[in-house]
Amino acid sequence: MTGDHRVLTLMWEARAPEGRGPDLLEWTRTRATELPDGPSAPLRTELFQAPQDRVLCLTWWRPEDGPDLPELPEPPTELITRAVHRWRFESVEVLAGT
Repeated sequence: MTGDHRVLTLMWEARAPEGRGPDLLEWTRTRATELPDGPSAPLRTELFQAPQDRVLCLTWWRPEDGPDLPELPEPPTELITRAVHRWRFESVEVLAGT
């Protein structure tokens, strides 16, 4: 299926100092709950954690929401080891059964 299911996905990924992953995850969770509500809210928000104290937040948006989508900010410097990585993806196809 193409077209009807198009979405924009914003990827936000940060790495915490060793042992600070839970703190970064909680900070990220709080910021994600501050994203807009109502018609301008993301379609979906999902948080992930990974080895090496990494935290990932994906938000899905309607293409018509425009290029100026709200993004999570940079965390406090004590919670990260480097600048946040950010990427924007546009869905091109949804495959059945996957």
